[in-house]
Amino acid sequence: MQEFVITATRSTREYASRVVKHITQLPGFTEAAATINGVDLLHIDCFADGELEVVVKSSIRGKTVILFTGCSRNEANISVTEAQIELFHAVDAMKRSQAEKIIVFEPFVSCSRSDRTNHRGSVGLWVHFRTLSGLGAQQIVTYQLHSDKSKSMLDPTCCVIDDIPALNLLKRCLCDAYIHDYETLTREVRPNWAFCSVDAGGEKLARGFANAFGANLVVAHKQRDYSTVNKIESINILSAVPIEGKVLWIVDDMIDTAGSVESLIRALEPLKPVEINIIAVHPILSPPASRRLQQLSEEGLLRHIMVTDTVYCPASLPEIIPNLEVVSSAELSADVIGAIVSHSSMEKLLEVFDAETYLKSEEPRRNKQ
Repeated sequence: MQEFVITATRSTREYASRVVKHITQLPGFTEAAATINGVDLLHIDCFADGELEVVVKSSIRGKTVILFTGCSRNEANISVTEAQIELFHAVDAMKRSQAEKIIVFEPFVSCSRSDRTNHRGSVGLWVHFRTLSGLGAQQIVTYQLHSDKSKSMLDPTCCVIDDIPALNLLKRCLCDAYIHDYETLTREVRPNWAFCSVDAGGEKLARGFANAFGANLVVAHKQRDYSTVNKIESINILSAVPIEGKVLWIVDDMIDTAGSVESLIRALEPLKPVEINIIAVHPILSPPASRRLQQLSEEGLLRHIMVTDTVYCPASLPEIIPNLEVVSSAELSADVIGAIVSHSSMEKLLEVFDAETYLKSEEPRRNKQ
């Protein structure tokens, strides 16, 4: 096993500390616990004019450094731009400190939706990846990129990317929290549940859930009014079975302003589902998302919202948004790192999830944190 240390920018130190706790409990890593934890390894000097500098406080020469970072809402309450600049400086500082290998672990890549070219427009994700690679990052690890084509933006001879399907984590949590056993899956879930896409582009995600649980699929087709930002003209609901009386789970990779899910839920209401829920990986929750979700809950239109902690969720957030469940991804991150540094296969982390197989297995259940 290669010698490695886990550190973090200011935006993800608490998250990285939880990952360290999990990885030092894995077989073969306990004895190295004292050297793995470098969460406070980086010192940030902030100058009066807004500039900053990152300093590595102790030697990392010849080591693999795993750098946790996030450039969206974060525990340090710094802006997206400042968090991104700090990340770039941190990678540069590590390269100058002669780290053997630099792995950037960014659970949510905030610029992931800027992944396509248009006339005279910048492509934020390409800029982000190109900068990290150019500064010396040799590997990037993330969860649930917005599109599969995003991975092709990196030259694999310089920097590789591992995009872990975090929706599998949420599928397991659905089993643990709401299904529990195979009998409930066959008696209740398969005949009475349905998984719904937010739009036609999200059909693949929703279909993955429907296939995993053997449940029905509902597809929403949005017609947008492109003269106004984030305005939806109409929504057409496609389903092979009646929606009345069904438990619906709306599936998406992220919730930003919650405009799309609000419009979809109001379009689904007249079809009389017994309840509507949301499941998504990245809780960006830009204003006015909290107000919209709170109102839907208060009106009785929204029952459960299940997300992960790939974007920082303060303890007060579930008090603002009723029935919000935040699933920890720290243990999964520890498993990913364990596989990387021990040069073992990540096939188990990437394989297609099947609820029947999972509920019949003796695999230990993961706990929400």
